[in-house]
Amino acid sequence: MEKAEVRNQTPIVEFILLGFGNVPELQTLLFLVFLVIYIVTVSGNILFVALVVADQQLHIPMYFLLGNLSCLEICYTSTILPRLLASFLTGDRTISVKGCIVQLYFFGILSNTENLLLTAMSYDRYLAICNPLRYAALMNGRVCWQLVAGAWISSLLLCTIVNIFFFQLTFCDSKEIDHFFCDFSPMIKLSCVDTQTLELLTFIIAVIGTFVPFLLTLTSYICIITTILRIPSSIGRQKAFSTCSSHLIVLAVLYVTVLTVYVIPTANTPKVLQKIFSVFYTVLTPMINPVIYSLRNKEVKESLRKAILKLVS
Repeated sequence: MEKAEVRNQTPIVEFILLGFGNVPELQTLLFLVFLVIYIVTVSGNILFVALVVADQQLHIPMYFLLGNLSCLEICYTSTILPRLLASFLTGDRTISVKGCIVQLYFFGILSNTENLLLTAMSYDRYLAICNPLRYAALMNGRVCWQLVAGAWISSLLLCTIVNIFFFQLTFCDSKEIDHFFCDFSPMIKLSCVDTQTLELLTFIIAVIGTFVPFLLTLTSYICIITTILRIPSSIGRQKAFSTCSSHLIVLAVLYVTVLTVYVIPTANTPKVLQKIFSVFYTVLTPMINPVIYSLRNKEVKESLRKAILKLVS
C-alpha cells in the first residue's frame, strides 16, 4: 500500500513507448531498416511453409514442426513490428493501456509456444538419433499434432491466467515506457497498486513455460551429444550432428539473447543495450530462423531448387 500512497493516484489510460529516441533522421532510417526486416521475415517464413506443404519429401515430423515454427514467427513479429513501424512513420508513440496489455498477452503466448515447439523439436532429434528404430512409431503424425496443440493450448492457458490479473491493475504517475514494445517488467513498474501476487504468479508461469522447456531441451542434447560421440566413424558422427546442428544454432541464439535480457541485467545495465538484445530475439531471430534451416538442410535446399526451376520453366 505504500507504493500506492506515494504516487499520484490519477489513473492513466495510455502509455508512451519511448522506443529508440526522438531524432527525426534516425526515425526514418529505423523505419526503412525495420520495414525491410519485417518484409524479409514474413516472406521468408511464408516461403518455408509453402515448401513444406508442397514438397512430399518434407512431409516428415521435423519439417512439420519447422513449418509450425515458421507460422508462429510470422505472428510473433507481427505483434511488435507493425506498431513500431507506425510510430516511426507518424511520430505517434502512444498506445492505450488495454492495447499494451493485449500486445503483452499475445507476445507472452507466442514466446511460450516458441519455447515449447523448440523443445518438441529437440525431442524429435533425440528420438531420431538416440532411438532410431523406434522413431517412426514414437513420432507419427498423431504425436506431432498433439505436441503442437499442447504447446499452443498450454501457452494460451498460462498467459490467460496472468492477463486476468494484469487487467485488474491500475497505472498512474508516469506514462512513459522506456522500450519499443509492451514488455512485462517496464509495465509492472508503472502500476500504482501492489503487484507482488502478480509478480509471483508470473515467475511461476515463466519457470513452467521457459525454464522447464530449457531443462528438457538441455537434457535431450546431452543425450544426443553422448550418443553421437559413441559413433565409431567420423563420417557417421558428422552426419548425425548435421541433422540437429541448425536447431542447435537457433536454440543458442534464442536462449543467449533471452538470458541476457531477462536474467543477467542489473541496475547498471544500460537501457540501450537491453533494447538491442531485445531486438535480437523479437525481430532478428524470426528473420534468420528460416535462413538457418534452409541453408543447413539439404532437403530444404533441394526443394527450393526444384521450386525455382519450376517457376523459371
